[in-house]
Amino acid sequence: MIKIVTVEEMRAIEQEADASGLSFAQMMQNAGRALADHVLTHVESYPGMRITVLVGPGNNGGDALVAGKLIADESECEVAFYLYRPRDESDPNFAAVKEAGLFTADAEHDSRFRALKKLISTSDVIIDGILGIGLKLPVKGEMAKFLSTVNKAITAARRIESPLRYQTPAYPIIGGIPAPLVIAVDCPSGVDCDSGDADPVAIPANETVTFAAVKRGLVKFPGAGLTGRLHVADIGLPGKLPGRDRVSLEMPAGTDIRALLPELPPNANKGTFGRALIVAGSLNYTGAAAMAAKAAYRVGAGLVTVGAPQPIIPILAGHVPEATWLLLPHDLGVLAEDAANVLKDELENYSALLMGPGWGREETTRNFLMAMLNAEAQRQARRHIGFVPTSTASPKTAENHTGHLPPLIVDADGLNLLSEIENWWELLPAGTVLTPHPGEMARLTGLTVEEIQARRIELAAAYAAQWQCVVVLKGAHTVIAAPDGRQAVLPFVEPALATAGTGDVLAGALVGLRAQGLPPFEAALTAGYVHGLAGTYAAEDLATHRSITAYDVLTALPDAVSAVEHAI
Repeated sequence: MIKIVTVEEMRAIEQEADASGLSFAQMMQNAGRALADHVLTHVESYPGMRITVLVGPGNNGGDALVAGKLIADESECEVAFYLYRPRDESDPNFAAVKEAGLFTADAEHDSRFRALKKLISTSDVIIDGILGIGLKLPVKGEMAKFLSTVNKAITAARRIESPLRYQTPAYPIIGGIPAPLVIAVDCPSGVDCDSGDADPVAIPANETVTFAAVKRGLVKFPGAGLTGRLHVADIGLPGKLPGRDRVSLEMPAGTDIRALLPELPPNANKGTFGRALIVAGSLNYTGAAAMAAKAAYRVGAGLVTVGAPQPIIPILAGHVPEATWLLLPHDLGVLAEDAANVLKDELENYSALLMGPGWGREETTRNFLMAMLNAEAQRQARRHIGFVPTSTASPKTAENHTGHLPPLIVDADGLNLLSEIENWWELLPAGTVLTPHPGEMARLTGLTVEEIQARRIELAAAYAAQWQCVVVLKGAHTVIAAPDGRQAVLPFVEPALATAGTGDVLAGALVGLRAQGLPPFEAALTAGYVHGLAGTYAAEDLATHRSITAYDVLTALPDAVSAVEHAI
C-alpha cells in the first residue's frame, strides 16, 4: 500500500532516510531518474519531441534539472530549461546541464517573458518543477505573475495542432491530450500539498509524478482536480522507516488488491463462494436490484438471491437468470413492514446481506428496516448477558440462526432511512459496512454536503470510529475507513461513475465479496478498487466520459477483476 502523507510527515521520512545513509542529494538523483523514466515512456515513440523544463528555486527544480538532463541524454528529444531564478554553476545539477550544451534561459534576463512564451508555444511536453510541497498560499508577487504567464502560454499553445496524442495501458487518457502535455514534479505548482487548496494561478497538470508517497493535497479538492493522472515513483527509500510506518492513511495499488482476492480452490462448489442475499428494489426503482445482483456474481459470489417486492420480480427475473428470488410483502410496490417476518426465516441460509438499493423512502419500508435491526439488537443483547461478547467472529464462524443478520451492507435508501432513526448506529451488528455518497453522509451526520466534501478523509475516520462501522465515502478519491483506524483513499477520479446505478454495482460487488468471507474493510477496499477501475475501463472502451451508464460499468467489471488478478 502506498502511504498518503502530510508535508511534515514527508519531511520527517526524508530526514530518517538521510540519517540511515540515503543522502538528500541521492534522493534528488533518484527522483530525477524516476521522473525521466516516466516521461520517456510517453515520448519514445515520437522522435524529435520538444520538451521544456520549468525550474523553480527549490528541490523540485533540482529534480527537474536531473530529469531533463537524463531525457536529453537518452532520447532524441529537444530539451530546453527555463529557470525562474538563475542558478550558479556550483549547483552540480545545473552545471551538468550547461556542460551538455543544452539551452537554458531564466526569467531575470527574459524581457516580458518572450523566451518563456516561445518555448511553451513550441513544446510537446512541459515539466513543471517550479513550486514544491513547501508552498504556502497565496502565491504572491513575481511568482504569481510567472505562473499566470505560464498558464496563458499553455492555453494559447493548445490551440495549435500537435502530433502528440498520448495513451498508455497504465494511465489511459480518453481521446488523447493536445500538446503541450504538462507533467508536474511531486505536485502541481500552486497547490497546497496538505489542504488541497489551490491558488488561482496554479498550473493544472495532465499527470503528476509524486515521490515515495502521495501527498494529502493531491487527493483533496480542488488540488486533486489539478493533479491529473497520479503516478507514485519509487526513490529508493529504505524498507524500514519509523515515520513512514506510523502513517495509517494509504492508497492501494493493483497488487495490494490482488492479494485480497478470495482463493479459487479447484474442488470448489457454489457453496464455497458464499450465498449473498440482496434486499432491494421497488416499483419505481426496479433496476437497482438487477445491477447489484449481477455485480455480486461478477466478483465471484456462488449464489445470489434477490428479495424484492413481489410485483417487480417478473420484471427482473429475465434480466438476471442466474439469481434466485424471494418474494416479499409489499405496499403499493414498496417493501412492507411484514417483509421482515419473511426474511427472518431465511437469513440463516446466507453469508452476507445487502439492504437498501432502490427501496424508496416510504414509511412502511422504514418500519421494515427498524424491525430487522431491532430484532438483531435484541438478539445481541440477550446473547451477551453473562457471556463474553463475540462480535469479532468471522462471517464463516459466527453463530447463525433464525433472526441473526448475516454480515451487513447498507446502501442508498437504506442509509437515508437509517438517518431517520434515533441512534441508529446502536442497532447495527458489528462489521456493518455503510456506503454513503456525500448527500447520504450529510443526512447521516447532520452536516452539510460542503462540510463533508471539505473534510472527507477526517470525517470518514471519525464517524467510522463513532458508529463502529466501515464507512465507504463515495466520490472522486473514495475514502474507506474502519473503526480500528485503518483508512484508505482509492486512486480513481472518474466522472464516468457519476451516474445513476453505479452505486448499486459497487454495493453488489461488496456483498459478493463479503459472502465469500472477506472481512469488512478488505471487502470494501477490493470492491471499491475494481469498481473504480471498471469505470475507467468503461470510459476507455466508449472513448468518452459522458455517455457511460451503470450497465457499462457492470460490463467492464470482469475486465477490472482480471486486471487485478494479473497485477504486477
